[in-house]
Amino acid sequence: MPSTPLSSIKKTIARLGFGEDWYLIILGALVGTITGLGAAGFAWALHEVVEVVHGMSDRDWSVLPVLTLFVAPIIGMTLTGVLVHNFATEAKGHGVPQVMKALVQRGGVIKLRIGIVKIVASILTVGSGGSAGTEGPIVQIGAVAGSVMGQRLRVSREHMGVLVGCGAAAGISSIFNAPIAGVFFVLEILLRDISVRVFAPIVIASVFSAVTTQALRGANDAIFPVSAALHDTQFLPVELPSYLLLGAVCGLVAVSFNKMLHEGERVYDRIRLHPILKTASGGLLLGVVGVAYLLVAKPLGVSGEHATTPEFYANGYSTIELLLTPSSYYDNADTGLPIIFVLMAILVVAKMLATTLTLASGGSGGVFAPSLFLGAVTGAGVGRLLESAGLLPQGSTPASYALVGMAAVVAGTTHGVLTSILILFEMTRNIYVVLPIMLAAVVATGVAQLIERDSIYTYKLRREGLLAGLLRDSAIMRRIPISACERVALPKEPVYPSDPLSKLVSLHAYYSLPDFVVVTQEGTYMGMVAGADMRTALIDREAIPLLLVAELLRVDLPTISIDERLDTVIDKFSNHDIASLAIVDREGKPIELVTRASVLKRYRSALDQV
Repeated sequence: MPSTPLSSIKKTIARLGFGEDWYLIILGALVGTITGLGAAGFAWALHEVVEVVHGMSDRDWSVLPVLTLFVAPIIGMTLTGVLVHNFATEAKGHGVPQVMKALVQRGGVIKLRIGIVKIVASILTVGSGGSAGTEGPIVQIGAVAGSVMGQRLRVSREHMGVLVGCGAAAGISSIFNAPIAGVFFVLEILLRDISVRVFAPIVIASVFSAVTTQALRGANDAIFPVSAALHDTQFLPVELPSYLLLGAVCGLVAVSFNKMLHEGERVYDRIRLHPILKTASGGLLLGVVGVAYLLVAKPLGVSGEHATTPEFYANGYSTIELLLTPSSYYDNADTGLPIIFVLMAILVVAKMLATTLTLASGGSGGVFAPSLFLGAVTGAGVGRLLESAGLLPQGSTPASYALVGMAAVVAGTTHGVLTSILILFEMTRNIYVVLPIMLAAVVATGVAQLIERDSIYTYKLRREGLLAGLLRDSAIMRRIPISACERVALPKEPVYPSDPLSKLVSLHAYYSLPDFVVVTQEGTYMGMVAGADMRTALIDREAIPLLLVAELLRVDLPTISIDERLDTVIDKFSNHDIASLAIVDREGKPIELVTRASVLKRYRSALDQV
């Protein structure tokens, strides 16, 4: 056989004395570098679009700023809808669930065009004012880079998931300058697999991506550099109840955000409207919310640069930076209404609603930045209320609660406690945040899971029957194809719905089949006759000559493709009372049967090898 690039890499690695899987280290470095370059280009293009839109809304024309609030989101979202509908429907939404779905259903195979459309669509959505973040698009773009490389090199399905994880970690590392958080995002949320085989290439990819991005930027700065006043703040034991309260409140905010977004997606799915018009309507409604906000905010004293552009437009980073500045809480003291109460009363609801309209209608962007925004606003509000009640110790500031609130809401929405702790530390470079964040993040996640078991990423997947599972079990089952299980051959003589039931009795005596596959005249799968149903019919032996196969046929049973993994197969068995399921080819023709017992036996064997 001719040598391929992958086989050459493996041979070189073997000659150096390393294990077979070490080639993933090299591929991880390549994926990380490519993703870093792509993320830098994405960030530059997004910045240019934002500058153009903001430049229009900041002009001293009386009508243009208001019109821009409508026109920019409508144009951006409409163009997004055109791209997504015509070229890649997987590019809509916040990206991470689509990557998780590709890992579960297709072994990590993602088409290149999805990444290209995701880049352009996200720039149009967020750049025009859509309330979304950049981490979801970058995760999906990085995942596409890893998947495409794996497809080109023809790596095994087991290793394809690792390369997708490398790309996702590299994306988080690059866009947030947070390489450690990028690694744990993939291990904790995406792959749910913490093993050396997976860990090493993902770390390499994350490091290479961060180095590439830092080299292009010419700097290694924190995304949210905190002021000296906040950096020197210490976590005092007396604040323990305050941060417990903050964690509980942030957990409630996270659940509310998740539920509003999921309900919005359900409503938009039910609306009978062309997909492009749905996305355009999201831009229009976002403009309505933006104008309504400004009409309310100006009389309440919110002024300056936020007077023409709502704080909840785009990623909202400027507002987060404001809330992390201790002096900002008293800039508006002369109005008689501190800015934090305006933010608490209006911004939380407005941000949730704006993000829901942006993403549920078909826009493209992430939910990480909105979660950070909601956390900063919520934390600032709790801190300011504690200060007003005299419960804030000397030297503390509401800005520290805004900082901790960011991690708490992220943890509550994603159920990624480690990721939220690490990403806030890396985004701020403030060691002070670690202890209170650990406390608030755990409490927020506990409250969120108590109310809703699914995270913002897994809710839709569960509704589609794709369970994420536990860390070890899910990782094991995703690695095992159904072809590794014992399978039962089908009888040479096909069974049709018009056949008499007595035919199945004869086949059972000869083949000892647990269940029987029924096909159409063309040979495609139609349904199954369960052995339990047939045994029930045999009780009345006199009726057997009168019964047809069609009278016991079950058409509600799912089929299995030969490349499916054990996790999805077990889900199918758990949802249906049947001893076996049919494996079909790409044309829908049955090939073999796989039994529940053989699947569980293979799973048990895999557990013993861990």
